[in-house]
Amino acid sequence: MERRTTLTTTTRASRLPLDAEHAWDLVASARSLPQWYVDAAPFVFRGAVDRVLMGRGRRWPVPGRAVLQPGDTAGFWRVLEAGPHGSGHRLLLEAAVRAPGLVLLRTDVEAEGPGACRVAQTVSFTPDGLLGRAYLLTDLPAREALLEWVHRRVVRDLERAVA
Repeated sequence: MERRTTLTTTTRASRLPLDAEHAWDLVASARSLPQWYVDAAPFVFRGAVDRVLMGRGRRWPVPGRAVLQPGDTAGFWRVLEAGPHGSGHRLLLEAAVRAPGLVLLRTDVEAEGPGACRVAQTVSFTPDGLLGRAYLLTDLPAREALLEWVHRRVVRDLERAVA
């Protein structure tokens, strides 16, 4: 697994022995089944914390179709992008949670030859105001742990599809 971190972004990436189109269908699935972007433990916890802090802590249902589309909502996410991007596919989600800034989760799936792909996920936080800049420093360890867990969940789900 590749790991990269800056003050505002955390990235995890893995190469998998799976066709990129099939990986994309699983990563962006909007079927009414358990989905990593809704029921991964860190997201369930974050939604609960948001509700305790009087935030929106949405629990929007998964749309119930093949793949997510821009404008969809699921869990506490709004889908900003979903589909072809560059040489692969991109899913860009915006968190509808109480935070002093903008929280985005980007997942890119790119082909790396026949039957192989690279899945990269990046969480970014763009602070808003002084509180946002202070939050940025305290959020970094939580963001690291969150993406580590979530990326492992996505990789596990994709590896199960190969088996």
